Amino acid sequence: MTNKRFSQSDSLKKDLINQLKQKGINDQNVLKAIYDVPREEFVNIDFKSKAYVDDALPIDCNQTISQPFTVAFMTQLLDIEPGMKVLEIGTGSGYQAAILYYLGAKVFSIERHLDLLNKAKFTFEKLGIEIHSLHGDGSMGWKLSAPFDRIIVTASAPEIPDTLLKQLAVNGKLVIPVGDKIKQTMCLVVKNNIGEGYDVFDYGEFKFVPLVGKRDGKTNVKKINMVIFLLINYELPNSVFINLKESINLVGCQPYFFNFVESSKISPFIPV
Repeated sequence: MTNKRFSQSDSLKKDLINQLKQKGINDQNVLKAIYDVPREEFVNIDFKSKAYVDDALPIDCNQTISQPFTVAFMTQLLDIEPGMKVLEIGTGSGYQAAILYYLGAKVFSIERHLDLLNKAKFTFEKLGIEIHSLHGDGSMGWKLSAPFDRIIVTASAPEIPDTLLKQLAVNGKLVIPVGDKIKQTMCLVVKNNIGEGYDVFDYGEFKFVPLVGKRDGKTNVKKINMVIFLLINYELPNSVFINLKESINLVGCQPYFFNFVESSKISPFIPV
């Protein structure tokens, strides 16, 4: 009986691996990790029979465990090497963190839902997986443990959080879905070897739950818009303008620079 169950699971895993290969996953280490990590341990009991179906599945707290292809795709973009420090934003079920661990990474994972985090930690302990876990606001990153060689964000954001960029090591890579609730683009951000600039590459559309936190981009955009409104509609002295500009930088968003056009009238440039 036991051997038959394991045989069925093995067959389902092989079918999944073949599907991932057909969809363009060619990193053998990633494919092996997908095969080796028991996904059924990370899904809710009602969905264990679908553990090796290439679909996202619901978990607690109105969240989901990403479909295996998405996990494999993001992991392949990260280009993990053994010993790398990897920050994961959004522990969720713990499945993505487990994949990173099986690839030899030293994984730091943040989750805002305490119930999810505790459940994931229980699964990690059960499987003998060592993950550095933190209950908190993932959009703020994990400053005390930075810098990180790789950062992966398993929720979508309207823009790339500046706090995470600052915690990325030189030559580091960050993978994050960016966009609104309707359309999101998978982005790979590479910090150049000087450590002062970034290259951003797009890898198609995906669907994620939204990133929620102080640096999710939404609050900062609102503050920027309010500052622009004040500067355009009121005659403010230069000293006030300078203070407002500093406040913009303090909230952690990408800095905006302004030119005065006739006294206090200004025109915003694109962020740098």
